[in-house]
Amino acid sequence: MNPSEVKTLIIDSLSPDSDSKAISARLELEGVSFDFDSGIRDSVLDRIFPVALKVKGEIEFIRNMNFAFRSIAISGVAAIILLLISIFLMEGSFSVDSFLGLRDNYDESIVCLLTGK
Repeated sequence: MNPSEVKTLIIDSLSPDSDSKAISARLELEGVSFDFDSGIRDSVLDRIFPVALKVKGEIEFIRNMNFAFRSIAISGVAAIILLLISIFLMEGSFSVDSFLGLRDNYDESIVCLLTGK
């Protein structure tokens, strides 16, 4: 069987109304065999999806997660600040001392707490 006949048989096997078992049996009778090594699956997948593409995908995923985290963190901090301001306004005590949490404390006690002396 010459190569053009093998090519014709393979192309004919792609049509939906052909009997693929009969075509493969005819190819085997002619001496054409399709024996693959045990590692063919891995080598084909590595060829289709190279390792560099997988690493690039992981790097892009981490970059996108960092961007999403920054967006959420910034909006979260803004929401906390707005909540604190609204609480201070509802109490009616919007001053520098109340904003810093220095209500009934003395400056000396704060210095003592901060320095440990």
